[in-house]
This record gives sequence, C-alpha cells and structure tokens, in this order.
Amino acid sequence: MKKFFRSKPFILLMLLVLIAAFFAYRSDGMSLKLFNIRTILNQILISALLAIGAAYLMISGNLDLSSGATGTLCGVMMAILIRAGVVWPVAVILSLLLGGAVGLINAALINELNFQGFIATMAVASVAEGLTYVASDAHVVKIENETLAAIANGRFLDNTIPYAMIGVFALFLIYGIVLSRSKFGRQVYLVGGNRRAANLSGINPKKMSYMLFMNNAMLACVAGCLVTSRVMSGQIAGTTAQNFSGITAAILGGVSFGGGSGSVGGIILGLLIISGFSNGLTVMHVEMQWVQVASGLLLILALALDFFTSRGPALRRTRLARKSA
Repeated sequence: MKKFFRSKPFILLMLLVLIAAFFAYRSDGMSLKLFNIRTILNQILISALLAIGAAYLMISGNLDLSSGATGTLCGVMMAILIRAGVVWPVAVILSLLLGGAVGLINAALINELNFQGFIATMAVASVAEGLTYVASDAHVVKIENETLAAIANGRFLDNTIPYAMIGVFALFLIYGIVLSRSKFGRQVYLVGGNRRAANLSGINPKKMSYMLFMNNAMLACVAGCLVTSRVMSGQIAGTTAQNFSGITAAILGGVSFGGGSGSVGGIILGLLIISGFSNGLTVMHVEMQWVQVASGLLLILALALDFFTSRGPALRRTRLARKSA
C-alpha cells in the first residue's frame, strides 16, 4: 500500500480529483454535469489516438513531432479522394497507407541516415504541412457522406455514448494489453531501457523503430480521418494544433522521455487531467489565450514531474556515490 500511495498513477489520480473539485466549486457544479463530462470524454478522442502512438514511441526511446501534421495531411487526402468519387473505405485505406509512408520516412531518416529524431520529424512535419496546403489549395475540402458522419458523430444507448468513443477506448484496451502482457510489449520496454542489451538479447531495435513510427503515423491518420468525418470537410488545421496534446498526455501519464517506462493506464489519466483542466477554464469563461498559457504551464509541470520521478532519484544516487567515494 505504501508503494501504491507513492506511485505516479496515484499522484495523477489525486491531481485529477483536485482539479475536478476545484472547477466544480468555482463553476457551481457545472463542470460535473453529465453533458459536460461527456463533452470532456468526446474532446479527448483525437488526443487519445495521438497519445497512444506517441507513448509507444517514447517508451522505446524515440519521439515523433510530425504526428499532428501527418493526421491533417491524411484527413485532407481522404476528403480529396471522396470528392474525386472514390468510395469511402478505399479512401480511408489509401489515407492509412499515406500515413504509414510518412512513418516509414521518419524511421528511415533516423535509422539509415542517423538524423536526430527531433530534427527529422520536425522537418517531415513541415513537409506534411506544405503538402496539405498544396493538395487542398489552402482551402477547406468539403464532402458529404452519411456513413462517415454516422460513424464519427453517431451515438447509442439513448443518444448518450458516441460510437467513436467506444472505438477509441477499445484501441486503448488493445494497446494496453499488448504493452503490458505481450512479448512485443516487453521488447518495447527493453529497447527503450537499454538498446544495447536489447540487441544482445536478439531484438532488432531498428526493425522495432520502423514498426513503431509507422504505427504512430497510422494512428495519427485515424485521428485526422475522424476529424474530417466529424465536420464533413478536410481542414487544413486538422490535428496539427493537437500534436503536443498527445505528447503532453503521455509525459503527464508517466511515460518517460528517457524511454523504458510508462503505461497506457497512466496516459488515460493524463488525458483526463489535460482535457478536464482546459474544459474547466472554459466553463469559467477564461479567455482562450490564457487557456493556452495554462496548457503550456501544464506541459512544464509534466516535464518537471517526469524529471523528479525518474531522473531525479538517479541523479541523487550518483551524487551519493560520488560523496562516498
């Protein structure tokens, strides 16, 4: 029990409770109304898809800054294909292949040309943004498709729970089980914790890097297609603005920048904290620019929490070893 109370999931849970209690008090209970909770859960779906892919990559010791731009490009491409007369399942598949190709390029730049991940993925993000503007002629690409609209916006159980929410949480469950219970998940942790040891034990870190970059890009593509399906148009902003929300949720949820640690359950708590925090400020009628400032401060808090819970103890042990020597 003592170990649990000191764990990061417990700290995050307490932080979520404090945020919920604070905003409930300041908004006279409005933030805890059923419709507002449903709004919060609906808002995190796009960030959740970005966070899953980001978490797997970060646990393996990598980082992708092109996810948001990739999702936007794929969402716009799906809209363009549908406008051109391509049936929607084929348009979705072709968009997923495009996303996979972007992930493949990221992995190739890092593994074959030895580019730094930060620089390589930032450059790819710039290219993806440019291609989005070129393909759409810098205009919104409007579409009409009742099936996609029903999938993205439809609800069941008395018009209460969105279909998309069930799909995203099913993905969370699958990815969570794979990460915590499968051989592949253990390999992801091992590669992130000690790449050389992973190589000596027969794991191919380069091959895994390709798989995880492509997985991340394709999840970003799903997020972009979901945005397009929700509003029935390919938006040139799309998921780009939410790029860092997935990374922030992963870090806040316990995924370390150094790799080798983190869990899908922690990411869910991180997403709820971020979305609940932003939603609470909105309910209190805080101006949008201050919401952005507060979100940036939350990212700083997440990075500080990552440092003190993972790197801080290691640094303290190093100092003690030096003093004893």
